[in-house]
Amino acid sequence: MREHLSGVQAPMTTRQRQRLSVTGIVQGVGFRPFVYGLAQRLGLAGFVLNDSRGVAIEVEGPAEALTRFRQLLLAEAPALARIESVTVEMLPPRQETVFVIGKSQEGRERTTLVSPDVATCAACLRELFDPADRRYRYPFINCTNCGPRFTIIQDVPYDREQTTMRVFAMCLACRTEYEDPADRRFHAQPNACPHCGPQIHLELWTEGEPILAASSAESEEATPIERVAQLLARGAILAIKGLGGYHLACDALNAVAVQRLRRRKHREAKPFALMVPDLETAQRLCWVNEAEAALLQSPRRPIVLLEQRPGSPIAPAVAPGYRTLGLMLPYTPLHHLLLHAFAQALPAGRLPVLVMTSGNLSEEPIAYRDDEARQRLAAIADGMLSHDRVIHMRCDDSVTRLVAGGEQLLRRSRGYVPEPITLAFELPRPLLACGGHLKNTFCLGKGRQAFVGHHIGDLENLETLASFREGIRHFQRLFDIVPEAVAYDLHPDYLATRYALDSDIELRLGVQHHHAHIASVLAEHGLSGPVIGIAADGTGYGTDGAIWGCEILLADLCSFERLAHLAYVPLPGGEQAVRQPWRMAAVYLARTYGERFLTLNIPFARRLDRSTWRILAQMIARGLNTPLTSSLGRLFDAVAAILGLRDEVSYEGQAAIELEMLASSVPPDDQPSYPYALLRPGQGPLQIDVSPLLTALVDDLQRGGEMARLARRFHRSLVVMFCDLCQRIREISGLSQVALSGGVFQNRLLLEEVVNELQANGFHVYLNRRVPPNDGGLSLGQLAVAAARLAAECGSSTVPAR
Repeated sequence: MREHLSGVQAPMTTRQRQRLSVTGIVQGVGFRPFVYGLAQRLGLAGFVLNDSRGVAIEVEGPAEALTRFRQLLLAEAPALARIESVTVEMLPPRQETVFVIGKSQEGRERTTLVSPDVATCAACLRELFDPADRRYRYPFINCTNCGPRFTIIQDVPYDREQTTMRVFAMCLACRTEYEDPADRRFHAQPNACPHCGPQIHLELWTEGEPILAASSAESEEATPIERVAQLLARGAILAIKGLGGYHLACDALNAVAVQRLRRRKHREAKPFALMVPDLETAQRLCWVNEAEAALLQSPRRPIVLLEQRPGSPIAPAVAPGYRTLGLMLPYTPLHHLLLHAFAQALPAGRLPVLVMTSGNLSEEPIAYRDDEARQRLAAIADGMLSHDRVIHMRCDDSVTRLVAGGEQLLRRSRGYVPEPITLAFELPRPLLACGGHLKNTFCLGKGRQAFVGHHIGDLENLETLASFREGIRHFQRLFDIVPEAVAYDLHPDYLATRYALDSDIELRLGVQHHHAHIASVLAEHGLSGPVIGIAADGTGYGTDGAIWGCEILLADLCSFERLAHLAYVPLPGGEQAVRQPWRMAAVYLARTYGERFLTLNIPFARRLDRSTWRILAQMIARGLNTPLTSSLGRLFDAVAAILGLRDEVSYEGQAAIELEMLASSVPPDDQPSYPYALLRPGQGPLQIDVSPLLTALVDDLQRGGEMARLARRFHRSLVVMFCDLCQRIREISGLSQVALSGGVFQNRLLLEEVVNELQANGFHVYLNRRVPPNDGGLSLGQLAVAAARLAAECGSSTVPAR
């Protein structure tokens, strides 16, 4: 937070007047009533109002009281507020005697921030279940401390007329609360009650057509929420409208219902998220430490990945092949009511746990409009529980976990977006970064603020591309950013890259994929480099046209040098090799043993189809659709297939995850790591040859070694390899700072052991904490690299301010 004092300094007379401009997340979080109450306490006159930059305050009174006002403004700000800066200007006194809350003003420049959506607060929750309260069991109860923000706002300043709540005229009782500065609903923009606010609506379908409908405005024996709960308890699948879109829900303990949801959703193996009513239920399903409990119960309410307890009653198809579950607590009043009713509809003693997965078909964006939900989800769900409060911007659930001593986001969306990441340097001009192809996010920036967009998903269809475009337009409007330069990934076929190259923005900067990964870590931590960067993932377009994925870089924000990488191997069939890990296993074994790998006494060699392999071998020999790759993700695939875990996958990374789960099932042993070799062809970077590693692993396999031990030893070998390379580079460069990023570092076992090993050897290790290490963090890195290059061209600096 920065405070700046300007204007003519008045003498310390008995009365002064000051104008304070406060920026940050200060709208829609109870900031104006807080200021009003503070001024009343200190006997100050003046006003407070929202404007397009944040909150404007003028206060008048004794100099000592004004100093105290500024101190308490920072010390006692509302819990949801985030003050970025306070600018103070001296004004001549007006001899006013009262303090008022003024009407919002819209200026030319917009710098105000928008709060993320916030989970239901304790005060609203008490009212929700209080039969004496006028909002008893009302699914849209909220106040200035909780409720929808980002998903309903259409423009700033954040006033009701600028949200989708503008169509609901407040009744007298709600209007009285809304206009009372002493009330916690003062200017709570979504404020409403059963008489004047949104209503829920239940539709049940058969073969995609509505068969029964019930509104919360109707008087029925059971409410729509109670009827939904009863249907879920009987095995139904229902679409439930939340804050940022629709969920698909079913009973997580009902194996038949869960399997039916998988079949209808065309989601073969990816885990489903679960919603549990309270922390106690979460602790019965998973091991939950104090920090994880705090994450679960935070106002952000993300999905938290937790280790599953043995004997958990959750249906096996919820998270097949995983030792973890993704749990979240209810974050809307509707969720609280639904879980409460669901518990009552179940037999005594049965845990109330719901699958709450994104409302979409696999690879599509989450449905958030009622008409599209009917169209897209009718083939999956048996009905839908909707409401008439419009969602303006779709926003999927965030996914996070605790790893290596801190939070690691795997998907940054609801509850975190659109809170900006404050940079340690000034952007030389407004920028747009378009991100990558998988797990896409975009990033817009100006000044010192980088606004990383909500999770878009994989840009593989028109629906997702439309979501990407609409998100960029919305952020540009909200934060008044007109980009003068655009950064993009070097891969020519990415839709995000094509968007950048087809845009009207003339200044375009391509950023190498793995440089962007490392730069995202630097940008988060306020570093400019240089650092030793380890970027490990499945796919990233290299500067030589190959597919990179295990890169040891010497990097700063402006540039990078590739010091080492996994030795290239062919990727037979391109994307087909990603979907069929057996191809990579055959390639690596052929590279290690030649054609005699077919005679190895291991199950993989015995089950390999010789005729298919001969076709692939001919493709490789002729260079037909066999790009070269240095991907660590593909090495994980190869080892998983060699150990017999998986020959084909239904989603990228599945084989690697199962290999990690297998390795995590056993403690480390005293066996030495598998060997590797370093090659230096010509003057290029070092190449890491894993043929010795694979030879030793196959030897262990042929001797009947336990597969879990082999998987663990493989992980340990990578840890030793990365640490050896960092020590070698430190001897040459003197650098002890290491940045780790890329999708492979979602592997908790690998990440924590690499961090521990590096720290034990005197390295300072930096990880992604505020953006994901996967491609969801690329856009922040692209923005930082583009800013550094532009700054270098114009002679300015991106060195962090001290």
